[in-house]
Amino acid sequence: MKGILLIAFGLFSLGTFAQDCDGVVKECKRLLSSDFVSDGQVYTAFLDREKAEFRTTLYGGTTYRIATSAGTKDNYALFTIKDPDGHTLFSNRNYKNAPYWDFKVEESIPVIIETELDLDLKSSGCVVMMIGFKR
Repeated sequence: MKGILLIAFGLFSLGTFAQDCDGVVKECKRLLSSDFVSDGQVYTAFLDREKAEFRTTLYGGTTYRIATSAGTKDNYALFTIKDPDGHTLFSNRNYKNAPYWDFKVEESIPVIIETELDLDLKSSGCVVMMIGFKR
């Protein structure tokens, strides 16, 4: 009986996670707008007081938009872009947790993008990041 309850609880938890993340993906897609084309990836992490790290390469001469969401309020998610040596290139913390940032890359560079929740607003949940490039 305990095994059945444990399995049922696990399936319920996975269903809740999927529902939570599906809604957040929709919010994040809305932030890309029609001016930007997605790179085709949906970077998703379910966080509980921790950070997620994603690696990508940004190509020179391209204008990008990085968008993040962790729910219906735009300011739940924090993101920081770092170079390979760990130097911060941008953090939305410095801009009232802005849900997206538009920027142009002059030279190609590999980057690390950390996402996390603003623990003053939300301690756990799904964080979604999308990267788009200007049409």
